[in-house]
Amino acid sequence: MDYQGIIEEIAALVRPEFGKGKVADYIPALAKVPASKFGIAVRTLSGDTFQVGDAEEAFSIQSISKVFALAQAYPIYGEALWERVGMEPSGNPFNSLVQLEYEKGIPRNPFINAGALVITDMLIEHFPKPKTRMLDFIRELSGSDDVYYDYEVTRSEREFGFTNAALVNFMKSHYNIKAPVEQVLDVYFHQCSVAMNCRELASAFLLLANHGVHPRNGQRILTKSQAKRINAIMLTCGFYDEAGEFAFCVGLPGKSGVGGGIVAVIPNELSIAVWSPELNEHGNSQAGIKALELFTTMTEMSIF
Repeated sequence: MDYQGIIEEIAALVRPEFGKGKVADYIPALAKVPASKFGIAVRTLSGDTFQVGDAEEAFSIQSISKVFALAQAYPIYGEALWERVGMEPSGNPFNSLVQLEYEKGIPRNPFINAGALVITDMLIEHFPKPKTRMLDFIRELSGSDDVYYDYEVTRSEREFGFTNAALVNFMKSHYNIKAPVEQVLDVYFHQCSVAMNCRELASAFLLLANHGVHPRNGQRILTKSQAKRINAIMLTCGFYDEAGEFAFCVGLPGKSGVGGGIVAVIPNELSIAVWSPELNEHGNSQAGIKALELFTTMTEMSIF
């Protein structure tokens, strides 16, 4: 498969998508990112890397970090994790308060903000230094020590994180948050501000393409069942109220972030990361989704 030729062609074909979306502006630090940025990186389990565009430029991965948080918490808590957070698609925006109130403080899944905050609370309970642990975990998976917290983004998250604060406080009132509210928010805001590039992101997600086994050292981090279930939740919940359309058009487990990143996996084969900051009305990368749709069409590879 000529992956390099394919992603170069995709980079040209998605140009008409530029200008159709809007860079996230409710987090001021993200609003500064040039809308024209675009990168793709493909990492195969056989060890090959293919990339095009701005694939080496770091960006804020935002909600993609929720997958890394879940991958840390799941082996620790096992199936008991699902007593505090569900596994169903939300069908609502990622920061919905209405659904959380209706369901009495139990978030619908770990990839909406409320669910990710519960997972953060679990990590605080287990790790003495959860912020350090998060960076170490991602650096180990990606094979890069250049992954870092973008503290300008962290400050923006904290300054304008009113809805997240409301979510945590509501869940605290239902006894689904154990740590102090301010600590949960601090760890979560740092998690969302992780900065890395497309190549590093694709490398890190090879874990889920490899059924939970570290692709470089062979260490099993997730059981095969846990990896399967995380992939399943990415497919059904990774794109919020656009999850069904993403599965329909792309046909891969994946996760998006409002920084414009998207990462997806083809089990037994590869992972692919795309970055384009302009978002559609659902908060997902406009050009990124089109790029992944073209990728599965041109390679004739999906999970279906």
